[in-house]
Amino acid sequence: MSAKPLKQLPLRLHHQAFAVENQEKTRQFMEDVLGIPLVATWCEKVFRPEVGREVEYCHTFYELADGGAIAFFQYADDECYDLNRLQPSKRGDAGALHSAFKVTRQTQDEIRERLKRAGIEHREIEHGYCYSLYLTSPDGIRMEFTVDAPDVEKINAMRRSDAHQELKRWLAGDRRTNNEDRI
Repeated sequence: MSAKPLKQLPLRLHHQAFAVENQEKTRQFMEDVLGIPLVATWCEKVFRPEVGREVEYCHTFYELADGGAIAFFQYADDECYDLNRLQPSKRGDAGALHSAFKVTRQTQDEIRERLKRAGIEHREIEHGYCYSLYLTSPDGIRMEFTVDAPDVEKINAMRRSDAHQELKRWLAGDRRTNNEDRI
């Protein structure tokens, strides 16, 4: 038996934030390479419990079409940055930690061309339910720009109808794939 969902689900992702070493390098990557505009910069000083003192930081937001944002912190405190940054040496390359953004085919094509012009490596995967372009930012932040399959509503309805059953099956040790469309 599953719990009842919220009466109103969260409306959208407001923002997802990451610590970066250099806001200008991040701005160049986000705006100049990917074409995602900087829309807000907050310069703040607050008590950070992880280091036990006030820390100055710069918090930037890059706009998504739905009003959400991808955001970045640059700390003026090396210890605070070290505690908050992604640490690629402590994670594998299996791809579980990334941010995925839904885009149109035209936007995905444009991002691909921008990456090629900038000499930035990327990879692409046909998942069946979507086609994804993956890249890594200068600070090691993995991003995915994905285009839904043409029959995404049918696929979503199928997965919604068996989500609990498939999870239970997998947790019980039955590791058969249920994605026959993946290439």
